[in-house]
Amino acid sequence: MREAKNIEFKKEKKREVIIEAASLLFSQKNYHEVMMEEVAQHISVAKGTLYNYFKSKEELYFSIMTLRMRNLVDSLNEKIKTESSSISSLRSFIIHLYMFMMKYENFFLMYQRENLKGESELCARLVMLDKELKQMLRDIIRRGKEELLFRKIEENFAVDIIIGCIFGAVQRGIECKFAEAQQAIEREKIYDFVLYGLISCEQDKVILPLKGKTIVITRTIEQSDSSAEVFRRLGANVIPFPTLDIVPPASWRVFDEVILADDKIDYLIFTSAHSVKMFVRRCAELGIVFNFKDIKVVAIGNKTAAACKNQNVPVNIIPKDFSGGGVVAELVNHPLKEKVVFIPRSAIGREELPRGLEALGAVIKTAPVYNVTLPAHEKINNHIEELHRSSPDMIIFTSPSTFENYLQILNIAHPGEYFANIKVAAIGPSTKAAIEAKGAAVSVMPAEYTIEALAKTIVEFYRK
Repeated sequence: MREAKNIEFKKEKKREVIIEAASLLFSQKNYHEVMMEEVAQHISVAKGTLYNYFKSKEELYFSIMTLRMRNLVDSLNEKIKTESSSISSLRSFIIHLYMFMMKYENFFLMYQRENLKGESELCARLVMLDKELKQMLRDIIRRGKEELLFRKIEENFAVDIIIGCIFGAVQRGIECKFAEAQQAIEREKIYDFVLYGLISCEQDKVILPLKGKTIVITRTIEQSDSSAEVFRRLGANVIPFPTLDIVPPASWRVFDEVILADDKIDYLIFTSAHSVKMFVRRCAELGIVFNFKDIKVVAIGNKTAAACKNQNVPVNIIPKDFSGGGVVAELVNHPLKEKVVFIPRSAIGREELPRGLEALGAVIKTAPVYNVTLPAHEKINNHIEELHRSSPDMIIFTSPSTFENYLQILNIAHPGEYFANIKVAAIGPSTKAAIEAKGAAVSVMPAEYTIEALAKTIVEFYRK
């Protein structure tokens, strides 16, 4: 039984090798120019071996096409069925179709050559899948019209225009050999272009209050993309500009000493999602299953609390004010005298929180679990180029470090002059203070220190 399964597995792997080789050849030449002998030579097998897997060149060709097309349609269906609106469904369709075609560029090039006019059963299957793909987009557009979100537009015309736009961008990406960072920028531009063309004039300013605004978001490489989505949904043209990279601390010595010591920890305070992630990772590296029983876990902010949940870390306290001072205010009535409070944090963590808790009688232990550095130039080169090509209306800074690093990356010697004609948004008081200390004015700061609250505040700012 096991031997039979092994034979079947090897046969399937060989089939995949044949498909990959043939995909490359069919993507480079027209169907009639590719010979089975050439496919066999490409993978160093006898021509007869190919016919053990595919009865003809036609079957090989359409097997490639239908396999990829079926995967595309199924994966698109999975993406779209989780979306709650026509706008989010449209975005999923555009982003995923672009990513799929960039990933399987040989299939894309074959698909571009295929006229779908054959009369064979194999061609008919491919035609049905092509229709299914277009019907999916047609349904999204129809739904948007019914919701009065999209303008009254002929659906077949819109489908052809949208898919043509996506495929044109894919062709450009293949020819220019775009790296992942540039691909991410390209697909967002396609989505913005399509959405602006579809959105109803009556709903324009209601659904897309930031339409026409170019907003730069400075965060870590990971966070920039997720934060950008918040503003894109409001219609903004977003330029994610990573100014921070998260790396392990120079040494784990202090952290290890605290974790491996016999001393009881009474309170564990996580100041960011990064601190949660690195705390859990280091415990795993040490082979420790950390016992949270009898420990009160404090998470500063909903994002940090969500990170705790994802890592199976129970959270007992989330302060109303998402700041170090907010934690102190939240714990002021707790019996902290001689209680051990452990704060795993950034290597450049501020002292407001430890000092505030120390004043309440707590025994404070801190340890760096990550460091914040400038991103490597190759990671952000595309972002720098896009920033230079644009005219931002507003730049968002989410920490003092994002601001300082922004100045350093772009060699800005006189911040007051640089930001004179650009609005600046700060996520909280410490960031605002750092910006103003350099002579730049802050136009927007939310009452709650989250990206979502900042987005709402920016919308209100532009509606005045």
